[in-house]
Amino acid sequence: MVKKILKWTGIVLLVLIVLLAAAPFIFKNKIKNMVVKAINEQVDATVAFEDVSISLFKNFPNANVTVDKLSIINKAPFAGDTLAYVGELNLKMSVKELFKSEGETMSLQSFTLKNSVVNILFNKDGVGNFDIAKKGAEDSPSDAEPGKPFALNIDEYAVENMRFRYFDANSKMNVVIDSLNHKGTGNFAANKLDLDTHTTANLTVDMDKTNFMRNTRLKLDAILGLHLDKSIYTFKENKLLINQMGLEFDGSVALLEAGQDINITFKTPESSFKNFLALVPAAYSGSLANVKTEGNFTINGTVNGLMDETHIPKFNIAFLSKDASFQYPDLPKGISNINIDTKIVNETGLMNDTYVNLDKLAFKIDQDVFDARAKIQDLTGNPLVDAALKGTINLGNLTKAYPVKLDYPLSGILKADVETKFDMLSVEKGAYERIDNRGAISLSGFNYTPDGFSKPFVISEASIQFNPSRVSLNRFDAKTGSSDLAVTGTLDNFYGFMFKDQTLKGNFNMKSNKIVVNDFMTTATTPAKTTAATDGDKRKAPAKPAAASDAVKIPAFLDCTINATANTVVYDNLNLTNMTAKMIIRDETVSIQNAKTNVFDGAIGFNGDVSTKGATPTFDMDMALSNIDITKSFTQLDMLKNIAPIAQVVTGKLNTTINVAGNLDAKEMTPDMKSLKGSLGGSLANAVIHTEQSKVLSALTSNVKFLDPSKINLNQKLNLTFDDGKVNIQPFDIKYQDINAKVSGQHGFDQVMNYNVVFDVPAKYLGETVIAKAEQLHVNISKINVPVTAHITGNFQNPKVTTDLAAASKSFATQLVQQGKDILITKAKEKASEKGKELLNGLLGGNKGGSTTTTTADTAKTATPKTSEEVKQKAEDAAKAGVKNAVNNLFKKKDKKEGN
Repeated sequence: MVKKILKWTGIVLLVLIVLLAAAPFIFKNKIKNMVVKAINEQVDATVAFEDVSISLFKNFPNANVTVDKLSIINKAPFAGDTLAYVGELNLKMSVKELFKSEGETMSLQSFTLKNSVVNILFNKDGVGNFDIAKKGAEDSPSDAEPGKPFALNIDEYAVENMRFRYFDANSKMNVVIDSLNHKGTGNFAANKLDLDTHTTANLTVDMDKTNFMRNTRLKLDAILGLHLDKSIYTFKENKLLINQMGLEFDGSVALLEAGQDINITFKTPESSFKNFLALVPAAYSGSLANVKTEGNFTINGTVNGLMDETHIPKFNIAFLSKDASFQYPDLPKGISNINIDTKIVNETGLMNDTYVNLDKLAFKIDQDVFDARAKIQDLTGNPLVDAALKGTINLGNLTKAYPVKLDYPLSGILKADVETKFDMLSVEKGAYERIDNRGAISLSGFNYTPDGFSKPFVISEASIQFNPSRVSLNRFDAKTGSSDLAVTGTLDNFYGFMFKDQTLKGNFNMKSNKIVVNDFMTTATTPAKTTAATDGDKRKAPAKPAAASDAVKIPAFLDCTINATANTVVYDNLNLTNMTAKMIIRDETVSIQNAKTNVFDGAIGFNGDVSTKGATPTFDMDMALSNIDITKSFTQLDMLKNIAPIAQVVTGKLNTTINVAGNLDAKEMTPDMKSLKGSLGGSLANAVIHTEQSKVLSALTSNVKFLDPSKINLNQKLNLTFDDGKVNIQPFDIKYQDINAKVSGQHGFDQVMNYNVVFDVPAKYLGETVIAKAEQLHVNISKINVPVTAHITGNFQNPKVTTDLAAASKSFATQLVQQGKDILITKAKEKASEKGKELLNGLLGGNKGGSTTTTTADTAKTATPKTSEEVKQKAEDAAKAGVKNAVNNLFKKKDKKEGN
């Protein structure tokens, strides 16, 4: 019997397991259709979900329905905006609900939302994006009536990791509740119930560009009395923690057709001054357990009235502390005489009538007393500010009295005595005549290291004077590294910069004894990139941060003019003296005007722009170099070294203009040589070439015997252009004694070159044999020049030089023959034919004066020319034979294989 029972029990369990496993396949389409029906009947929006799955194991003995990646996207006027996204929606119900027919309502026991986003938006017309219910849907039968897919007869629910955002384009109010985790339990089947809730979240509140809360940690455990028929929600037992401060509140919220009727009061459960410290996030306030405090701090408030399209509830929130003090046990100093009296009030229910009164804010550290007051009206319209602050703060005492963690220690004395009255509209429009400033702020002995700087920045004295129409920088004396600055000037948009994120405008005069540019090189980290969410993830979570890169950036918030003078400026390996310049900083660009400086024993003037606005920094400069030392400039400036490497072996002076543009290295701010484009034109003075220091010139002189580069006259104009890593030399003439030469060609920044030097060599350099031959032909050799081309290739460290000797020989022979034949023909005509022939034979025979020397011309004796054509041919043969060796001797001819 026992065996039969066990057998049937096993069979039943097996059947149940099979049914449990098969249920997802049996009921999936049914549930999916019901989800689609529920959505289509209720909302006018684009709704999508990835999948619907069923499990009988997850919440056994109940069924669990999971909807994955559900998204609700708005239509016009919020087309494309995500109203809601749920990564995972879990619905819990009885298994028997799965067996109901398609037209019957399923009753839900609980639901859970995971990884969700809700965006509630109001546009400038006051229209909200959440009104997506289909017209007439609100008048349809209740959820309990037949025809509805689901009935919310739940007793518990949970929200895990939700991000809720509320934004109103009119008031520019932005509220973000992030990392929201909430759960509640209660019998929703009843019309009246107590809902037990537990909530944690981070709260951020901004209005326009003013931040009121930033990632404030909230924790709320509360019991809410719900009267579902009347839509009234009453706060019963509750405990709210704002960061570490407790707050109690009671009252109710009633949902009406016209809006919400709110009636709430709240207060701190105790009056210890620890309440104030608890408002500060723990990361900045440390542990409060052993902090010694005296005096009180309380928050009391009421919120009551109707909230609709035109009204907000009236409210009065008061923060009060009198003669309080605190000291952390592990810090040497405390803060005393703390007095706070602040109210945030709205007495009419109109948003624009909200105002803040800071009647008193005072404290004392050691002997330093600080006191401030302020009143701000029309918070959501055109805020009006009336404020005053007076006191002294020793910045070094801040970390001795309060556990704030700084990357670098602060020091210095801050003194203030300022009164100001202004409205934000005047700030935005720059209507400075409507801004009333009075007083001064000074800072002395201030020592800190800004982000990106490698050396501390020390402000010995800074003084700002507030006048009715502008702010004057009366003094700013600072040092960093071995650099010093003294700046005076005016700030024309101080409040726009402070309160409206506008650019800081001003005009300044700066003087310095020495500026080392590297002392001011800051780095900016490229922000992490974010990628848009995929269709399956509407949370729009940031992507993995991109790799950070260091880059020097010109501040985008600056719009100012600086007239600067400096005795010495050290940039890289250059020492610039007596520098003056006008700099206009705007739109992440520095425009340099009329800059002048002494360097390389001469002077440089330049104008141009440097910009860091794009991904790659750029520059565009016009420079005039006057009487600068050639050797120093072309060996110390990489740009000039690449443009004209040969100049490194030249001594003398250079006068030139350079137009150059290109990219800059983002970190070092030095020119990227491959990107350079421009031109150079100028002249040399007292220039001398040192051949032994140049492999190129040494190779040239080894192929051209008569050339001594050190005697070349270089005092003339030079012009070249450069682009795409190539330098093109416009042909220019040089003179060596009575030899003229023309140089042309190009080289690359990679030092590979391709140059031609064409020498115009007088015939007298060809030797005595050629001179004697010319005399025999009665040719005036002083009128004959031989063009010889030297072709220079390879690179500056391994040059190759070849010459066109064959062409040079032919050119010289042609000139010699032309002049010789003209003379001989003339003489032949003047004398009798035989005498002319004898004369010709004698001249060409080379036997002048009884000499026994035999030359190639002796072959002319074997036949006597009878016509002018024969005379020409004989003269040409003689000339060619006589000059070939002379030309070859002029240029060293090492090997026939060289192709000379």
